[in-house]
Amino acid sequence: MAYSPSLSSHIAFQANPRFSPLSPKPTHKLKTSSFRPLTAIPPLSVSGSVTDLPAVDGTTVAVIGGGSVATLTAVLSLAEPERRRRLQAEEVGGGDKEVVREYFNNSGFQRWKKIYGETDDVNKVQFDIRLGHSKTVENVRKMLTDEGSLKRVTVCDAGCGTGCLAIPLAKEGTIVSASDISAAMVAEAEKQAKEQLSVGNGDAEPVMPKFEVRDLESLDGRYDTVICLDVLIHYPQSKADGMIAHLASLAEKRLILSFAPKTLYYDLLKRGGELFPGPSKATRAYLHAEADVERALNKVGWKIRKRGSITMQFYFARLVEAVPA
Repeated sequence: MAYSPSLSSHIAFQANPRFSPLSPKPTHKLKTSSFRPLTAIPPLSVSGSVTDLPAVDGTTVAVIGGGSVATLTAVLSLAEPERRRRLQAEEVGGGDKEVVREYFNNSGFQRWKKIYGETDDVNKVQFDIRLGHSKTVENVRKMLTDEGSLKRVTVCDAGCGTGCLAIPLAKEGTIVSASDISAAMVAEAEKQAKEQLSVGNGDAEPVMPKFEVRDLESLDGRYDTVICLDVLIHYPQSKADGMIAHLASLAEKRLILSFAPKTLYYDLLKRGGELFPGPSKATRAYLHAEADVERALNKVGWKIRKRGSITMQFYFARLVEAVPA
């Protein structure tokens, strides 16, 4: 999950040389009346939501002298964003995890339910994110089906959101354990699963996923495959290492992760977005270098077998499939 003037927790993907994503077929109209394009800023920020924000055009920054921009960026990106994050944490009585839980149980739930859904009431940015996330899900499904039938395969969908992945897998006969830190997300996923799994899917008998309200740290059990999409964006690298190790300990055969890539370019965009927060608060967003993710996997005896990326205008993500070394 990565955006521009604000980085919420969801990402986007592009075709990988090793596998090509199955692009979703958009069938919904696009609401664009109130949208002003965000020219050079993709999905990456942290306070405010790019899904709602007016654009910060290049002229806004260009009128400030080069040296002044550098100074302003250094001061504000280190001071103001951190101050806002502390205030967010104080409001909910905790750290990043509590902020995430509060956000996705309230305003964040309404925003992302709309983005993940099929409503026409989305702007250009939201529609772009919807397509990017759909491509991520399709890439994952292709990774899984390339190995054969999914019938009776056990999958842990860690951070299931509204069930965008769990429900399609269940239609294939996969035994899915789906969880999310947000009770509102889990309730919506369960509701949609009951509506969509009432009929069979060819030869496969749909299996109702087991939905639970749980954070990553509390997950247990053993599964053929563990999948965690667009969740590491909520964890700094120091904690992400532990989360990756924990998720790997739950997987028998493979672990599939997506994350917002940390590169110099994306990091600069993220810092720039922090200087121009929107009116609504979002969660803190963390970018991760692929080398760091790979190192964390190697440390616990896993190796990356497949990797790819999805890049839309407002959604960026890296996708990796790891197996025991």
